[in-house]
Amino acid sequence: MPQVIRIVTRSSPMALAQVERVRSLLAERHPRLVTEVVPVTTSGDRWLGALSALGGKGAFTKEVDAALLAGEADLAVHCLKDMPGDRPLPEGTAVAAYLPRDDIRDAVVQPRGLRLDQLPAGARIGTSSVRRSAQLAAAYPELECVPIRGNANSRLAKLDAGEYDALLLAVSGLERIGQPERITEVLEPDAMCPPIGAGILALQCRADDGATVDAVAALNHAPTWREAAAERMMLHALQGHCNSPIAGYARAEQDGRLSLRARVFTPDGKRVLEAHEWAGALSPEELGMATALALLRQGAREMIDEIPH
Repeated sequence: MPQVIRIVTRSSPMALAQVERVRSLLAERHPRLVTEVVPVTTSGDRWLGALSALGGKGAFTKEVDAALLAGEADLAVHCLKDMPGDRPLPEGTAVAAYLPRDDIRDAVVQPRGLRLDQLPAGARIGTSSVRRSAQLAAAYPELECVPIRGNANSRLAKLDAGEYDALLLAVSGLERIGQPERITEVLEPDAMCPPIGAGILALQCRADDGATVDAVAALNHAPTWREAAAERMMLHALQGHCNSPIAGYARAEQDGRLSLRARVFTPDGKRVLEAHEWAGALSPEELGMATALALLRQGAREMIDEIPH
Protein backbone atom coordinates (compact mmCIF):
# COMPACT_ATOMS: atom_id res chain seq x y z
CA MET A 1 0.00 0.00 0.00
CA PRO A 2 1.46 3.40 -0.97
CA GLN A 3 1.68 6.01 1.77
CA VAL A 4 0.75 8.90 -0.53
CA ILE A 5 -1.19 9.03 -3.80
CA ARG A 6 -0.91 12.22 -5.84
CA ILE A 7 -4.05 12.76 -7.93
CA VAL A 8 -3.78 14.82 -11.12
CA THR A 9 -6.88 16.42 -12.58
CA ARG A 10 -8.15 19.33 -14.61
CA SER A 11 -8.48 22.45 -12.49
CA SER A 12 -12.15 23.19 -13.18
CA PRO A 13 -14.59 23.26 -10.23
CA MET A 14 -16.30 20.10 -11.50
CA ALA A 15 -13.04 18.22 -11.92
CA LEU A 16 -11.89 19.20 -8.43
CA ALA A 17 -15.25 18.07 -7.00
CA GLN A 18 -14.78 14.73 -8.73
CA VAL A 19 -11.35 14.36 -7.15
CA GLU A 20 -12.79 15.03 -3.71
CA ARG A 21 -15.20 12.16 -4.30
CA VAL A 22 -12.29 9.87 -5.14
CA ARG A 23 -10.29 11.06 -2.13
CA SER A 24 -13.25 10.33 0.14
CA LEU A 25 -13.68 6.83 -1.27
CA LEU A 26 -9.97 6.09 -0.91
CA ALA A 27 -10.03 7.34 2.68
CA GLU A 28 -12.90 4.97 3.48
CA ARG A 29 -11.04 2.01 2.00
CA HIS A 30 -7.53 2.94 3.17
CA PRO A 31 -7.73 5.16 6.28
CA ARG A 32 -3.94 5.60 6.56
CA LEU A 33 -3.50 6.66 2.95
CA VAL A 34 -2.67 10.32 2.29
CA THR A 35 -3.90 11.88 -0.96
CA GLU A 36 -2.70 15.08 -2.60
CA VAL A 37 -4.26 16.99 -5.50
CA VAL A 38 -2.19 18.05 -8.52
CA PRO A 39 -4.38 20.40 -10.63
CA VAL A 40 -3.44 21.18 -14.23
CA THR A 41 -4.97 23.43 -16.85
CA THR A 42 -5.33 21.56 -20.12
CA SER A 43 -5.14 22.96 -23.63
CA GLY A 44 -8.84 22.21 -23.96
CA ASP A 45 -9.54 24.42 -20.94
CA ARG A 46 -7.43 27.28 -22.31
CA TRP A 47 -8.72 27.13 -25.89
CA LEU A 48 -12.15 28.66 -26.45
CA GLY A 49 -12.43 27.86 -30.16
CA ALA A 50 -13.58 24.67 -31.87
CA LEU A 51 -12.07 21.56 -30.30
CA SER A 52 -11.38 20.14 -33.76
CA ALA A 53 -8.60 22.74 -34.08
CA LEU A 54 -6.84 21.03 -31.15
CA GLY A 55 -7.39 17.49 -32.34
CA GLY A 56 -10.61 16.84 -30.47
CA LYS A 57 -11.21 15.36 -27.03
CA GLY A 58 -7.58 14.59 -26.32
CA ALA A 59 -7.27 18.30 -25.58
CA PHE A 60 -8.78 17.60 -22.15
CA THR A 61 -6.54 14.67 -21.24
CA LYS A 62 -3.14 15.31 -22.85
CA GLU A 63 -1.58 17.33 -20.02
CA VAL A 64 -3.09 15.07 -17.37
CA ASP A 65 -1.63 12.00 -19.08
CA ALA A 66 1.75 13.74 -19.37
CA ALA A 67 1.88 14.45 -15.63
CA LEU A 68 1.02 10.83 -14.89
CA LEU A 69 3.67 9.43 -17.23
CA ALA A 70 6.31 11.88 -15.99
CA GLY A 71 5.85 10.64 -12.44
CA GLU A 72 4.50 13.98 -11.25
CA ALA A 73 1.31 12.21 -10.12
CA ASP A 74 0.19 8.66 -9.41
CA LEU A 75 -3.49 8.72 -10.33
CA ALA A 76 -5.59 10.62 -12.87
CA VAL A 77 -9.33 11.17 -12.59
CA HIS A 78 -11.10 11.55 -15.93
CA CYS A 79 -14.66 11.89 -17.12
CA LEU A 80 -14.72 8.87 -19.40
CA LYS A 81 -16.67 10.77 -22.05
CA ASP A 82 -13.66 13.12 -22.44
CA MET A 83 -11.18 10.31 -23.09
CA PRO A 84 -10.50 9.75 -26.81
CA GLY A 85 -12.11 6.53 -27.98
CA ASP A 86 -10.53 6.24 -31.41
CA ARG A 87 -7.11 5.29 -30.03
CA PRO A 88 -5.73 3.25 -27.10
CA LEU A 89 -4.80 4.72 -23.73
CA PRO A 90 -1.33 6.27 -23.64
CA GLU A 91 1.27 3.51 -23.53
CA GLY A 92 2.27 2.70 -19.98
CA THR A 93 -1.10 3.60 -18.44
CA ALA A 94 -4.20 1.62 -17.53
CA VAL A 95 -7.62 2.28 -16.08
CA ALA A 96 -7.55 0.74 -12.60
CA ALA A 97 -11.19 1.40 -11.74
CA TYR A 98 -14.47 2.87 -12.88
CA LEU A 99 -16.67 4.40 -10.19
CA PRO A 100 -20.39 3.52 -10.11
CA ARG A 101 -22.07 5.26 -13.00
CA ASP A 102 -23.96 8.50 -12.37
CA ASP A 103 -26.96 9.81 -14.30
CA ILE A 104 -26.38 9.48 -18.06
CA ARG A 105 -29.04 11.99 -19.13
CA ASP A 106 -28.79 15.52 -20.50
CA ALA A 107 -30.59 18.46 -18.95
CA VAL A 108 -32.05 21.76 -20.09
CA VAL A 109 -31.20 24.82 -18.02
CA GLN A 110 -33.51 27.76 -18.76
CA PRO A 111 -33.69 30.83 -16.51
CA ARG A 112 -37.51 31.09 -16.69
CA GLY A 113 -38.03 27.37 -16.17
CA LEU A 114 -39.15 26.64 -19.74
CA ARG A 115 -38.88 23.28 -21.48
CA LEU A 116 -37.53 22.97 -25.01
CA ASP A 117 -41.02 22.69 -26.48
CA GLN A 118 -41.98 25.95 -24.76
CA LEU A 119 -39.15 28.03 -26.22
CA PRO A 120 -39.94 30.40 -29.08
CA ALA A 121 -38.56 29.90 -32.58
CA GLY A 122 -35.03 31.23 -32.86
CA ALA A 123 -34.20 30.69 -29.19
CA ARG A 124 -30.44 30.32 -28.73
CA ILE A 125 -29.38 27.03 -27.12
CA GLY A 126 -25.80 26.94 -25.88
CA THR A 127 -23.89 23.73 -26.64
CA SER A 128 -20.68 22.80 -28.40
CA SER A 129 -21.55 19.11 -28.58
CA VAL A 130 -22.12 17.86 -32.12
CA ARG A 131 -24.08 14.97 -30.58
CA ARG A 132 -26.50 17.33 -28.86
CA SER A 133 -26.70 19.70 -31.83
CA ALA A 134 -27.65 16.92 -34.25
CA GLN A 135 -30.39 15.56 -32.01
CA LEU A 136 -31.73 19.03 -31.20
CA ALA A 137 -31.83 19.92 -34.90
CA ALA A 138 -33.87 16.78 -35.59
CA ALA A 139 -36.38 17.30 -32.79
CA TYR A 140 -36.54 21.11 -32.61
CA PRO A 141 -35.44 22.56 -35.97
CA GLU A 142 -36.87 25.95 -35.03
CA LEU A 143 -34.30 26.37 -32.23
CA GLU A 144 -30.74 27.59 -32.87
CA CYS A 145 -27.69 25.83 -31.48
CA VAL A 146 -24.98 28.34 -30.58
CA PRO A 147 -21.42 27.22 -29.71
CA ILE A 148 -20.36 27.69 -26.10
CA ARG A 149 -17.09 26.69 -24.42
CA GLY A 150 -15.78 26.74 -20.89
CA ASN A 151 -16.53 24.71 -17.79
CA ALA A 152 -20.08 24.26 -16.50
CA ASN A 153 -19.81 27.14 -14.03
CA SER A 154 -18.66 29.59 -16.69
CA ARG A 155 -21.40 28.43 -19.05
CA LEU A 156 -24.02 29.03 -16.40
CA ALA A 157 -22.60 32.51 -15.84
CA LYS A 158 -22.94 33.25 -19.57
CA LEU A 159 -26.53 32.04 -19.48
CA ASP A 160 -27.28 34.28 -16.50
CA ALA A 161 -25.71 37.20 -18.39
CA GLY A 162 -28.25 36.73 -21.16
CA GLU A 163 -25.87 35.46 -23.85
CA TYR A 164 -28.05 32.37 -24.39
CA ASP A 165 -31.71 31.49 -23.90
CA ALA A 166 -30.98 27.99 -22.55
CA LEU A 167 -28.15 25.50 -22.11
CA LEU A 168 -27.83 21.76 -22.58
CA LEU A 169 -25.65 20.23 -19.86
CA ALA A 170 -25.17 16.81 -18.28
CA VAL A 171 -27.36 16.02 -15.30
CA SER A 172 -24.38 14.38 -13.58
CA GLY A 173 -22.22 17.45 -14.13
CA LEU A 174 -24.77 19.78 -12.56
CA GLU A 175 -25.07 17.40 -9.62
CA ARG A 176 -21.30 17.27 -9.18
CA ILE A 177 -21.01 21.07 -8.98
CA GLY A 178 -23.94 21.22 -6.55
CA GLN A 179 -26.41 22.96 -8.86
CA PRO A 180 -29.06 20.36 -9.76
CA GLU A 181 -31.75 22.92 -8.91
CA ARG A 182 -30.86 24.73 -12.14
CA ILE A 183 -32.34 21.86 -14.19
CA THR A 184 -35.65 22.75 -15.84
CA GLU A 185 -36.07 19.62 -17.98
CA VAL A 186 -34.38 16.23 -18.01
CA LEU A 187 -34.09 14.65 -21.46
CA GLU A 188 -34.53 10.89 -21.47
CA PRO A 189 -32.03 8.80 -23.51
CA ASP A 190 -34.60 8.08 -26.21
CA ALA A 191 -34.97 11.83 -26.79
CA MET A 192 -31.29 12.76 -26.35
CA CYS A 193 -29.01 9.75 -26.63
CA PRO A 194 -26.03 10.30 -24.28
CA PRO A 195 -22.32 10.34 -25.16
CA ILE A 196 -20.14 7.27 -24.86
CA GLY A 197 -18.98 7.04 -21.25
CA ALA A 198 -21.67 9.36 -19.89
CA GLY A 199 -21.68 9.63 -16.10
CA ILE A 200 -18.55 7.51 -15.60
CA LEU A 201 -15.38 8.54 -13.78
CA ALA A 202 -12.28 6.60 -14.86
CA LEU A 203 -9.29 6.24 -12.53
CA GLN A 204 -6.08 5.91 -14.54
CA CYS A 205 -2.66 4.86 -13.21
CA ARG A 206 0.74 3.95 -14.58
CA ALA A 207 0.50 0.28 -15.49
CA ASP A 208 3.76 -0.59 -13.67
CA ASP A 209 2.71 1.11 -10.41
CA GLY A 210 1.30 -2.03 -8.86
CA ALA A 211 0.80 -0.56 -5.39
CA THR A 212 -1.36 2.32 -6.63
CA VAL A 213 -3.24 0.10 -9.08
CA ASP A 214 -4.10 -2.31 -6.26
CA ALA A 215 -5.20 0.48 -3.92
CA VAL A 216 -7.41 2.09 -6.56
CA ALA A 217 -8.82 -1.17 -7.92
CA ALA A 218 -10.74 -1.60 -4.67
CA LEU A 219 -13.03 1.21 -5.86
CA ASN A 220 -13.98 -0.50 -9.11
CA HIS A 221 -17.68 -1.07 -9.88
CA ALA A 222 -17.95 -4.21 -12.00
CA PRO A 223 -21.26 -3.40 -13.79
CA THR A 224 -19.93 0.02 -14.80
CA TRP A 225 -16.69 -1.60 -16.00
CA ARG A 226 -18.72 -3.89 -18.30
CA GLU A 227 -20.76 -0.98 -19.66
CA ALA A 228 -17.65 1.11 -20.27
CA ALA A 229 -15.83 -1.75 -22.01
CA ALA A 230 -18.71 -2.29 -24.44
CA GLU A 231 -19.16 1.40 -25.20
CA ARG A 232 -15.48 2.12 -25.67
CA MET A 233 -14.96 -0.83 -28.01
CA MET A 234 -17.93 0.28 -30.11
CA LEU A 235 -16.55 3.81 -30.35
CA HIS A 236 -13.07 2.53 -31.19
CA ALA A 237 -14.42 0.28 -33.95
CA LEU A 238 -16.37 3.15 -35.50
CA GLN A 239 -13.23 5.33 -35.57
CA GLY A 240 -15.22 8.55 -35.29
CA HIS A 241 -13.57 11.94 -35.12
CA CYS A 242 -14.34 15.01 -32.98
CA ASN A 243 -17.07 16.20 -35.38
CA SER A 244 -18.84 12.83 -35.52
CA PRO A 245 -22.24 12.82 -33.76
CA ILE A 246 -21.98 9.38 -32.14
CA ALA A 247 -24.05 8.46 -29.11
CA GLY A 248 -24.80 5.34 -27.13
CA TYR A 249 -25.03 3.63 -23.79
CA ALA A 250 -24.71 0.12 -22.43
CA ARG A 251 -26.85 -1.20 -19.62
CA ALA A 252 -25.91 -4.00 -17.25
CA GLU A 253 -29.09 -5.55 -15.83
CA GLN A 254 -29.29 -6.98 -12.31
CA ASP A 255 -29.55 -10.48 -13.75
CA GLY A 256 -26.21 -10.02 -15.54
CA ARG A 257 -27.53 -9.36 -19.04
CA LEU A 258 -25.76 -6.59 -20.95
CA SER A 259 -27.08 -4.55 -23.86
CA LEU A 260 -25.77 -1.68 -25.94
CA ARG A 261 -27.83 0.88 -27.83
CA ALA A 262 -26.01 3.27 -30.18
CA ARG A 263 -26.75 5.90 -32.79
CA VAL A 264 -24.79 7.75 -35.47
CA PHE A 265 -26.17 11.02 -36.86
CA THR A 266 -25.44 13.44 -39.64
CA PRO A 267 -24.62 16.88 -38.15
CA ASP A 268 -28.02 18.26 -39.20
CA GLY A 269 -29.80 15.33 -37.55
CA LYS A 270 -31.71 14.47 -40.72
CA ARG A 271 -30.25 10.99 -40.95
CA VAL A 272 -29.74 8.61 -38.05
CA LEU A 273 -28.50 5.04 -37.87
CA GLU A 274 -29.40 2.96 -34.84
CA ALA A 275 -28.36 -0.40 -33.41
CA HIS A 276 -29.42 -2.22 -30.26
CA GLU A 277 -27.61 -5.44 -29.42
CA TRP A 278 -27.59 -7.85 -26.47
CA ALA A 279 -24.42 -9.58 -25.33
CA GLY A 280 -25.76 -13.06 -24.65
CA ALA A 281 -22.60 -15.16 -24.52
CA LEU A 282 -20.45 -12.31 -25.88
CA SER A 283 -17.94 -10.41 -23.75
CA PRO A 284 -18.53 -6.66 -23.29
CA GLU A 285 -15.83 -5.95 -25.88
CA GLU A 286 -17.43 -8.37 -28.33
CA LEU A 287 -20.79 -6.69 -27.75
CA GLY A 288 -19.21 -3.34 -28.57
CA MET A 289 -17.75 -4.73 -31.79
CA ALA A 290 -21.05 -6.37 -32.78
CA THR A 291 -22.90 -3.09 -32.27
CA ALA A 292 -20.33 -1.19 -34.33
CA LEU A 293 -20.62 -3.75 -37.12
CA ALA A 294 -24.40 -3.37 -37.13
CA LEU A 295 -23.95 0.38 -37.64
CA LEU A 296 -21.22 -0.07 -40.26
CA ARG A 297 -23.48 -2.39 -42.24
CA GLN A 298 -26.00 0.46 -42.37
CA GLY A 299 -23.42 2.90 -43.79
CA ALA A 300 -21.87 4.46 -40.68
CA ARG A 301 -18.38 4.50 -42.20
CA GLU A 302 -19.49 6.57 -45.18
CA MET A 303 -21.58 8.87 -42.98
CA ILE A 304 -18.68 9.56 -40.61
CA ASP A 305 -16.13 10.04 -43.38
CA GLU A 306 -18.34 12.60 -45.15
CA ILE A 307 -18.29 14.92 -42.11
CA PRO A 308 -15.52 17.57 -42.35
CA HIS A 309 -13.00 17.62 -39.51
